[in-house]
Amino acid sequence: MNIRQETTQDFDEIYRLVKTAFETADVSDGREQDFVVSLRGSENYIPELALIAEEGKKIIGHVMLTKQPVVLKEKSVNALLLAPVCVDIAFRGRKLASQLINMALDRAEKFGFDAVFLVGNPALYNRFGFEETVAKGIKNLNGLPDKYVLVKELNKGCLDGCSGTIDFDYEF
Repeated sequence: MNIRQETTQDFDEIYRLVKTAFETADVSDGREQDFVVSLRGSENYIPELALIAEEGKKIIGHVMLTKQPVVLKEKSVNALLLAPVCVDIAFRGRKLASQLINMALDRAEKFGFDAVFLVGNPALYNRFGFEETVAKGIKNLNGLPDKYVLVKELNKGCLDGCSGTIDFDYEF
């Protein structure tokens, strides 16, 4: 198994992987594959932070980090959104998603990003150091339950003493 940056030649296979992977997700709107395309077409896309896992020539996992605006009253942070992450159903249970997430977070930290936000199950993401954004004084503008809106500080303490908002309203 190999993890590497996605390329334009991978886009069609990634689209199919994301679509198929989210068919078995606990929560899905069925448009996650279109969300990937939308993010990739935006100014927030960072090719070096879009990774795939492959076995042989088959793409079996994908993770993407893109720039995420956060409005803080006290300071500014260089933030990212982790979304989506997926693994081919035949390869689940092998900690592949963890490997993809850890590699993406390591790269983001090396690129100088301060924090990574996501909307997801805290039981899955707390082990990576994610915590509720409200604990850091940041409220989401999308009416999502607070326990699912999470952040991980890559630059420890970058959100201490902050208050502000985050908006996950993406058009696609």
